[in-house]
Amino acid sequence: MKRSAILGAMRQVSTWMLILALATPLLWMALTSFKPESELFAIPISILPEEWTIEAYRLLIEETAFLTYFRNSVVVAAATTMLVVVVGALGAYSLVRFRYPGREWIAGLALVSYLLPSLVLIVPIYLMMVAAGLANTLASLVIAYTSFALPYSLWLLRSFMAGVPEELEAAAMIDGASRMGAFVDVVLPQALPGIISTALFTFILAWNEYLFALVLVNADAQRPLTTGVMTMLVSGFNVEWSLLMAASVMMSVPLILVLAFLQSYLVRGFGAGAVKG
Repeated sequence: MKRSAILGAMRQVSTWMLILALATPLLWMALTSFKPESELFAIPISILPEEWTIEAYRLLIEETAFLTYFRNSVVVAAATTMLVVVVGALGAYSLVRFRYPGREWIAGLALVSYLLPSLVLIVPIYLMMVAAGLANTLASLVIAYTSFALPYSLWLLRSFMAGVPEELEAAAMIDGASRMGAFVDVVLPQALPGIISTALFTFILAWNEYLFALVLVNADAQRPLTTGVMTMLVSGFNVEWSLLMAASVMMSVPLILVLAFLQSYLVRGFGAGAVKG
């Protein structure tokens, strides 16, 4: 009994040490954002600010285009998430419930497209956006991010919907519901953990993506946070460290809040997607 207690304590200590190691950069970033410029490179190094200030946040909001970039990121992430969830749910339902030639081929091609590295798609997607007249628009980012996230959502939601008994839908249609009504009232509630997991995955992808935002959008007014902040605060001659740390904190807050409230659905969705076929 004593040995098991010691092993349990060692696991607890190891876990908290790992958490501390992972959280240290985030904590350092947050504390640095409250330091005045004169303390950033002071020797000896101090973890806590000697003089707490929110000047970096004030300058970031009042004297830069940060809020414009923030709005663009919110629009792109929200639009991509809604599009992926709607199309992914309908597509997954079709793959599970309907029988038609090529159904398994479509599912396999979706998986293969998800396995392709996004880097090899950057040139064709850019040429497609230019040909469609969507270059330098937020719509180009929504389309690109949807193409990345949709194969994953199809496979994840396919697993959830395959676990919903067809008898439940049949009972709903016998009671007078249409096929779409049964889908909305019966299937979607059962697949809610998978839908939330898909939404979280898509939102995080669209919020954090950098390379395609750098290539597809060059107009400053259309930049999302990832490229806008780097262009605004980092140059070959200078880095605005205080503003960069403040911007990083504000960029992290939406993701932290979303994950804090919905992390149980995310874990449940990943687990179910791994064991269902």
